[in-house]
Amino acid sequence: MRLIHRIAATLGGAALTLSAWAQTTLPGPVVSTQWLADNLANVQVIEIRNDPKSFTSEPEVVTTKDGKKQLEEFGGHIPGSRLFVAKELRTQREINGNKVSYMLPERAAFEKVMQAVGVLADKPIVLVPEGQKIADYNDAARLYILLKSYADTPVAMLEGGMVAWLLEGRPWSKEAPATLASTWRATADRLARYVADSPDVAAAMEKKDVQLVDPRATAMYLGIFKRDYVYAYGHIPGARNVPLDTLYVTRGGVIRLLKPEVYRAVFQAQGVDPTKPLITYCNSGNDSSLPWFIASEILGNAQARNYDGSLHQWTLEKRAMNAPVPAAM
Repeated sequence: MRLIHRIAATLGGAALTLSAWAQTTLPGPVVSTQWLADNLANVQVIEIRNDPKSFTSEPEVVTTKDGKKQLEEFGGHIPGSRLFVAKELRTQREINGNKVSYMLPERAAFEKVMQAVGVLADKPIVLVPEGQKIADYNDAARLYILLKSYADTPVAMLEGGMVAWLLEGRPWSKEAPATLASTWRATADRLARYVADSPDVAAAMEKKDVQLVDPRATAMYLGIFKRDYVYAYGHIPGARNVPLDTLYVTRGGVIRLLKPEVYRAVFQAQGVDPTKPLITYCNSGNDSSLPWFIASEILGNAQARNYDGSLHQWTLEKRAMNAPVPAAM
């Protein structure tokens, strides 16, 4: 009889927990540190790190002479969060005889990674970038694309990232994540809805019915210099330049995203209509992930996609490029 009572109590507790998850509605694609602190028990936090050692190292926050908090050493994590190592966002694939690097993992491979991380099915997810540089937000947006493509679990991104959390004096841990039995499964396959390929981009270039958005530094867009894994200078003909440094501000040592109306104005000022079909691209598909997130999720453009292979694949395939300025020698 006691055993029955214990089982009933356990099941009752699980039901209450599931009910709490079900009642937790993410306020949008971006959540604040205060919202996360208030709802921490009812969401699962996934932190994206380039250096997994930072997850279990101790952060150091100091107070400057003028009374401001300053992060001297990055480390630690939000208590109970799960660790996702950023390198799992990129893999190599063979496409039409070319070995294309930096590609998103395919469905089955991504499912294995998420299960190893210990992600649960159905419980809302908040993605936490490191927040030390804008590339961290691109990593989080790239993982967001995968979650939107392969599952129906509600997902949002933490504005300000882990840096904001630490500078606000919120609780952190350096304990290694406990091993959890994952219930997460890749139950959908909507990759083509969010991700464009080379033929999509070629059609957009030729028909001019889909806008091409290039968020790289203007010097790369113009053809002054390039990355070594991109094999031609300049940009895809017809693309508009919306540099990443126009899409955020830094306040008090924290990278902050902008308001929707500011993003609309930035896109429009650069000749892009954020309400019409568009494809973002960069050198490898990573730096264009946040601009996609802004267009698709913050501005609600359901016709926004990110070109996964980007210029690495495009130039491997020897497709057309426009370089209006001679390369620096």
